[in-house]
Parts: sequence; C-alpha cells; structure tokens
Amino acid sequence: MRKASHTKPSVVSRQRLVPELGLVDLGDTSLEERLAGKLNEQLELFACRMRQGLLAASVAIGLDVMGELIEAEVTDIAGPKGKHDPDRSAYRHGTERGKVSLGGRRVPVCRPRVRTAAAGDDGLVHEVHLESYDTFAKVDLLASHMVKSLMAGLSGREYETALEPVGSEVEKTASGTKQSSVSRRFITLTGERLAEFRARPLDQERWLICFIDGFDFAGHTMVGALGVTAGGSKVPIGLIEGSTENATVVRDLVTSLRERGLDASEGILFVLDGGKALKKAVLDVFGNQAVIARCRVHKERNVMDYLPEAERPWVRRKLRAAWAKQNAGEAEAALRSLALQLEKVNPDAAGSLREGLSETLTVTRLGVTGALLKTVMGTNPVESMIEIVRHHARNVKRWQPGDMRLRWAAAGMLAAEQQFRRVKGYRQLGQLATELAHVVGAVTEQKDESENAVA
Repeated sequence: MRKASHTKPSVVSRQRLVPELGLVDLGDTSLEERLAGKLNEQLELFACRMRQGLLAASVAIGLDVMGELIEAEVTDIAGPKGKHDPDRSAYRHGTERGKVSLGGRRVPVCRPRVRTAAAGDDGLVHEVHLESYDTFAKVDLLASHMVKSLMAGLSGREYETALEPVGSEVEKTASGTKQSSVSRRFITLTGERLAEFRARPLDQERWLICFIDGFDFAGHTMVGALGVTAGGSKVPIGLIEGSTENATVVRDLVTSLRERGLDASEGILFVLDGGKALKKAVLDVFGNQAVIARCRVHKERNVMDYLPEAERPWVRRKLRAAWAKQNAGEAEAALRSLALQLEKVNPDAAGSLREGLSETLTVTRLGVTGALLKTVMGTNPVESMIEIVRHHARNVKRWQPGDMRLRWAAAGMLAAEQQFRRVKGYRQLGQLATELAHVVGAVTEQKDESENAVA
C-alpha cells in the first residue's frame, strides 16, 4: 500500500492566521507547522466523531486547535516550555479552570496561566491576559445566540433541548443552558441593547422622514419612531412607554430625538397617524422645521367608521381620486366637495374628513409622486416594524413589571432593522430634501418679516 506523502506547508505568520484574535506576529515558527504533524490524528478523531454529527466532529477538532492557539500565544510571551530564559518577561504559572462559549453553551476548559517575571510599580507580579483565551471565553457570542433563539420564539425552557449536539463528552460538562441561566443572560443583554438603542446618536445622518406611531404592546401603550436617511435606509430611532399616547409621553420621545442629534434645520417630514398629541409634541419641539403629514390610511379608516356599509364604496372611491390629483389646490377642492356631500349622509363623517384635511395633502404640495408617495402617504413602514416586534414576543405568556416590555420591544425593533430594505422611491429623496429645505426656508423668512413688521 502506498504511503501518503505529507507536504510541508509554507510558513505563514500567526498574525495572518488569526487576525481576529489580535495576536502579535510570532515569527516564522508558525502554528500550521505544529498542527501539520497531527493531521492524521485529527482526521481519525474527526471520523470517529462524525457518528455524533458534523458539529460534534468539528467541535472536537476546534477545541484542540483552540488549545494550540492559546499555547502558541503562551510560548510567544513566556518562551518555549522547559527552556530557561533569564531575559524572559513572563513565566508559566500552572493552569486553572476556565470556560469558553461553544454551540450555545459554556464548555469547561483548562487554560494556562502566565505571570510577569518582574514586579510592577506596586511591587507585585501580575497575571498576563491571554488575548486568544479571552476571545474564546467571551460570553457575547453565547448571549447573542440566546437572544436570537428566544426572539425567534424558542422558550427558555426548551433552549437546551433545541441545541445541536456537540458531542456527549462536551455536553456532560457544559453549562449555561438551563432556563434560569438563559433568562438571566437574556435580561442582561436585552437591557444593554435597550440602553444603547435609546442613546443611539443621530447626528451622523441627514434625516428626511420620521414616522411616529403609538401601538399597544402586551397591554401597555408604546410610541415608536422610525427614521429614514437621505440614502433611503430605515432606522428605528426611538421608543417610549406610557399609560396612553399623550402629549407628555410623546414630547419626551421627540425631545430625546432632538437631544441625540436629530437635526431638523433643513426640514424633516413627520408622518403621523393623526393623534393630536403626536402633532402637538412634534411642533412643540421642532416648531416650523417640522413638516407634518397625516396618514391617509388612518384618515380613510376614520371616515369609513362613521358610514354604513352601503355608503362606503363611493366615498372611498372619491377620497382616493382626490388624493391622486397632483395639484394640491384641486385635490383640496375635491375633498371639501366630498365633505359637503357627506353632510347629507352623516355630519360626523364630514367633520372627520375636514379635521386635518390639509395635512393629508402635505406630500402632494411637496411634489411627492410615484413609489415614494406610496411610502409617505401613510405610516405603513413603522406599522410593519411594530408587527415584527409583536411577532418576536408572541410566545411570552407572563409579562413582569419594570422594563420587560421595553426590552422586548427594543430587541424586536433592532431585529426588524436587520430585515429592512431601502424605502420604495429612495431615488426621489433628493428632490424631497430640496422641497423640505424650501418650505422651511420660506416659513422662516415669512416669520422674520412678520417680526420685523411688528417691531
């Protein structure tokens, strides 16, 4: 039988092998040379583990490679094992138990210890942190895995049973998969994400559109904000919880957006669902720099709610025909004519149509047409985000007091952000930016003239 030949691999520095570990260049005595001699041994181990699954086989090899990487760093810091070096800056100091994140688990390992050879300024020797071990030991990967699993609908009780097998020997000693542990890590990470989300700086982008909408979430009222950048990207930018969708709650949300850098000096189109508290809060905070647009979908729904079923088709047809006109003056005339007709059917329906009628034509006055019009004619983008938030929390049965709802809502909004595409009609955003700046500039100029006339 012909003997398998082993070709010596080319020498590559360890810095190129594992740049993500941030290791220093260890010279030409590279790690792959040390691993090459174990090729047959590792293949035999891999084949043996294959009976337990591909992941289990890979884990067995991966743990061994991890050990080699850590040992390589120890050698670089403290020198080769068993060779005394009087000029060394650190020395080996035995081993201790540690844990690394692996396959959604915490797996115990034995890690080497290294201490400084010379005492520091405080007269003491210090432990040397091994960057390779620190990388493998990070709990961030484990916590992220848990959050993704729970957000996908997996309960903490089922987390352990849903993990892919990584080998019986590893699973026997693994930890961090029990319901209590999963719950603690989930609470910690979602709490951190909530804090980061609500403090996210907004001064690095030019924001053109801001959708704000209130929604019920687990029996509580939330108000969420979704921004659209000049490039068309949709970004969740705000979240607040309140007993109702009132002016105080919404004002706090809008104020936080301004304090975090939401710049409306060149105009921002605020698309609102029609709540008076939303409009008042936005105008209180941003004044004339806020261009208010009412959601046509909500307006149509409100008018229809006053009408009997038989009257709705023709009213809906006339409403949409009026909004389809590209001349704002003609559109407003058509809507007011419809309101007069509705007086004979239901005066309350006519009153509902007249309330905020002009703001339903804001996008028409801005010259928005085509695909972008479909985006800004209603609050559908933020409502789609809200549905994703609710979907992720669908399996939660017991809501606890405190920030639990906020944590889940923020986590859901961040998950929704990963699914977002650019808004429809994003190529028209440049024109919208020009129109917004023109509107805000004209209003500011008019205001200055009025103040000068009074003076």
